[in-house]
Amino acid sequence: MFRNQTKALLWAGFGGLIALMGTLGITAISFLSEMDARHERNRMDFVARTRILESLRSDLYLSGTHIRDFLFDSGVTASVSDQQSYSETKARVQDELSQYGQYLRAEEVDTYRTLDQGTRSYLGTLDSALQWSPAERRAKGTAFIQSELLPRRAATLTLTDHIERLNENRLEASGRETSELFALFRARLLALVALMLTLGLLLAGISLWRILQLERESETRFAEIERARRELRSLSARVLEAQEDERRQVARELHDEVGQALWAISLGIDNLGAVLQRGDTELALQQLAALHDISDNSVRVVRNMSLLLRPSMLDDLGLLPALKWLAREMSRTSNLHVEVNAEQLRDDLPEEHKTCVFRVVQEALRNSSRHAGAHNAWVYVRASSGKLMLTVRDEGSGFDPRREKGLGLLGMEERVHHLGGTLRIQSGAGRGTIVAVQLPLPDHPKEELSAESAAHEISPLRTA
Repeated sequence: MFRNQTKALLWAGFGGLIALMGTLGITAISFLSEMDARHERNRMDFVARTRILESLRSDLYLSGTHIRDFLFDSGVTASVSDQQSYSETKARVQDELSQYGQYLRAEEVDTYRTLDQGTRSYLGTLDSALQWSPAERRAKGTAFIQSELLPRRAATLTLTDHIERLNENRLEASGRETSELFALFRARLLALVALMLTLGLLLAGISLWRILQLERESETRFAEIERARRELRSLSARVLEAQEDERRQVARELHDEVGQALWAISLGIDNLGAVLQRGDTELALQQLAALHDISDNSVRVVRNMSLLLRPSMLDDLGLLPALKWLAREMSRTSNLHVEVNAEQLRDDLPEEHKTCVFRVVQEALRNSSRHAGAHNAWVYVRASSGKLMLTVRDEGSGFDPRREKGLGLLGMEERVHHLGGTLRIQSGAGRGTIVAVQLPLPDHPKEELSAESAAHEISPLRTA
């Protein structure tokens, strides 16, 4: 798990740094591409506008030249050729004015409108000269050229020069804007580099801190595993010792109770035979009644021993009857009064679950009676949402679960953890004890339940 977390953290840290550098590079390339595209658009716009203005200026000049030739040519063929050339030039002038209108900027609208009106007026004046007869051309031509054609053409060409200067000014302004954008880009790039370095250092610091934390957690887990191994070895030794003590106790019970009872029965049979030989019927009946009492007491002792070792009703009748029998036995043989409550308890619980719950309750009640000096205890068993929940609560003297952990508590923990459940013990001096167990039912995944879930389930029982 720690190896996976470390790998994920390293990938996240170095991948984040690479992503930051990639973001910086992509941002710079994108901005430079945009600046290059803008500069190219401005250049192409300036070139197109300049070409249109040059063509317009040339055609305006040619239009005057064609009219001049028309006025001075006396031949019919030459006049027709001059008229045709003028018409073609006029069409080009109008087309060029329309094309230039597509490139207009806000500051050129008024000048363009003046140019358009001046050009139309100029062309209209030239159109009027086309209607003259040869005599009128010879009479008015020179004066028309001097007073109308040349001044109007010069004025119109002046307007085109003005627009060209505006176009040049716009190009210079675009250059300044480009320079300002580059300056802004440099500032933003420096700020972005500083931000990336800061984020990179922060990310590297967080990654290093997390890696060190994972290393400390790994060392802690290793120490816990070593401690668990030592506890397991100690538990194994204590289990063997407990087995020997239990065998010693069973042997003592068999010797003291069953052995003496059998010896008494054997002695009673001998006495009964002697009495029958004497023919004393009344004494024989008394001896027989005494033997019957001894036999019944022996049967009861053997039955109690077998029930304490493994109650048959746990297999024959189920968990709830076995718990109620255990409560009655504890109430009968000690000063501890036990109540058992069960809700939604299934009859088809697995043997491991029934045995685990019974042994946990047995050990908890034994501790409440022997060590806590409790007079009342409550056992709650409930099945809900795929979990089997057990709570044993007493009002005894309590203890510190973190410091005092005997063989019985370790045995309970081993049983519960073997089935994938959780065991929580809440206790304190003078506050009683709560033993809470949660076990996953067999038709649900065998997973360790969360401490928050266990606390949620036993909270109502703590105040019951």
